[in-house]
Amino acid sequence: MIIVTGGAGFIGSNLVAALEAKGKRVVVCDWLGKDDKWRNIAKRDLADLVAPEQLFDFLAYAGEAVEAIFHLGAISSTVETDADLIAETNFRLSCALWLWCRDHGKRMIYASSAATYGDGAGGFGDDESIGGLAKLRPLNAYGWSKHLFDRWVARQKQSGEGPVQCAGLKFFNVYGPNEYHKGGQRSVAEQIYPFAARREAFALFKSYNPTYPDGGQLRDFVWVGDCVNVMTWLLDNPAVSGLFNVGSGKARSFADLAAAVYRAAGVEPMLTFRDMPETMRDKYQYFTEADLTKLRAAGFTQATTSLEEGVKKYVAYLGAEDRYV
Repeated sequence: MIIVTGGAGFIGSNLVAALEAKGKRVVVCDWLGKDDKWRNIAKRDLADLVAPEQLFDFLAYAGEAVEAIFHLGAISSTVETDADLIAETNFRLSCALWLWCRDHGKRMIYASSAATYGDGAGGFGDDESIGGLAKLRPLNAYGWSKHLFDRWVARQKQSGEGPVQCAGLKFFNVYGPNEYHKGGQRSVAEQIYPFAARREAFALFKSYNPTYPDGGQLRDFVWVGDCVNVMTWLLDNPAVSGLFNVGSGKARSFADLAAAVYRAAGVEPMLTFRDMPETMRDKYQYFTEADLTKLRAAGFTQATTSLEEGVKKYVAYLGAEDRYV
């Protein structure tokens, strides 16, 4: 069986659906809370559902049956300010799982983040060397926690020991179905859609960098299905380990994203611009673009989904009676 931490979350629930389609028995490790997050896994025939604080007890009696752990569970909010909570959840738990996989001969594929790159001044090459990682300067506690674990893994690898497979994935700006529970951390595509459906204007953030016009800030927006394809490919290729970017490989503007959402909804784009909160202005990434060279060299050959194609798929979900995968 396969364990997916964060399996009721956005990317995790899409992965769980794909694993089930491959005939895998899946255990979801997650908290469901008091909202509709449970709906993300409502269609799944799960082998088990485990609370995060019970995970190691579960592994103590069922661990021999585990084929691999996809560790996607984390505090993923880029505006979370409780650094102690972030460190405990995103770093220390990750270390403990890595050590368990090492000691029990199991495979581990985990979520890192493009937030580790900070303002991107050093580029977006997924260098996993100790020296290369030391150059990165994340802009928020979430990005720092993911970076801290990437660096910890790099140090462990120096000893020549580790899980039989260990792959870290630096996800860029992911969008797609099952993110509805994320509140203010939902993708901008999801936030725009209700305005497009009502034929109202959506207000993007103004730019505070003279290099980029309002709406011209650039991101690597990646369809969630492309992220799932990379993860299932890694499952099928256990000899592949390393730290890899996962994105579309093409930076696009927020204005492009908005236009794609409006047009997929059958409406011409209607945009205005609003002030960015002052607390975000010195921590804002104006440009991200995944360098996929390393992932391609490892053998992943599937094409990525264009922004317009991905948004069209997503809007079909958003406009449906059943929006869930």
